[in-house]
Amino acid sequence: MIQDIMPLRLRNEFENRQPGKDSRMMIFRENEICIKKDGKLDFPLYGDLEDWCQRTGSGLPEAVYLFSVGGESYFLTSLPGKSKKSQEREVPRSAGRETLELLEEMCGGEEFAFVRMFEVRAMHPKERVFAAATAWHLYRWYRDHQYCGRCGGRLSHDRKMRMLSCPACGNQVFPTVAPAVIVGVTDGERILMTKYANREYKRYALIAGFTEIGETAEETVQREVFEEVGLHVKNIRYYKSQPWGFDSNLLLGYFCELDGTGEIALDTGELAVAEWVHYKDIPDDPEGLSLTREMMTAFRDRFRE
Repeated sequence: MIQDIMPLRLRNEFENRQPGKDSRMMIFRENEICIKKDGKLDFPLYGDLEDWCQRTGSGLPEAVYLFSVGGESYFLTSLPGKSKKSQEREVPRSAGRETLELLEEMCGGEEFAFVRMFEVRAMHPKERVFAAATAWHLYRWYRDHQYCGRCGGRLSHDRKMRMLSCPACGNQVFPTVAPAVIVGVTDGERILMTKYANREYKRYALIAGFTEIGETAEETVQREVFEEVGLHVKNIRYYKSQPWGFDSNLLLGYFCELDGTGEIALDTGELAVAEWVHYKDIPDDPEGLSLTREMMTAFRDRFRE
């Protein structure tokens, strides 16, 4: 899966540090990320930003340390979005509008390009796909928590941990992680496979949904299956979990068995397709990134052994 990058390791402990010339800079613009145009997933280095800003006579934008993968350190800076509202709420705080405009020129030039985060899934190497998704998760948290939800004051970066605090009222805001379940509903040699409605991802998936307040993950499994396809399930069994930074989730995988009739009542607001698929017809997983796809192939391979 996306987090399986051994022998490399994600070190996500917060440190109050500054970037070096070889630090990788995660530069986002709305739902896009800046990458190098060299056929392999890589990102601008801090040295690239220093050279560009020196040539153009502008100041460097602020950089916030995110994490390291292996020996590579990753920092966040950002560019203004396309809307006026997003331009008024930049993350991190910049060195000025002129600097941001010049950086946007650099990131859209001959050496770099902006691509949609969705496109990053199919790129290589996997450890940088994981880095991009994790940075995107943190970027959205920083972007969406610039003001205190209690008193409206401006939040400040803490220097000792990954936390934002309000100097006015003392409110503390930590990174948001949304728990969600991935459900493999099985019936003998068949598994229920779905396709999302109105989503960019068009391949087969499994039943999925967010855990609600006061609800266990197992109760989420039962509720989501019934809401999306009108089926009852039994023998709910935990499989494994996965961080999924593309949507700020912690995914919890479960297998369960059909309880009763297998007639599907499709919720067309959530799903475009839901159908029973024999294990022999389950396709291979070329990406090797998602918990959903791993669960499909794990079900298939159980019968092949």
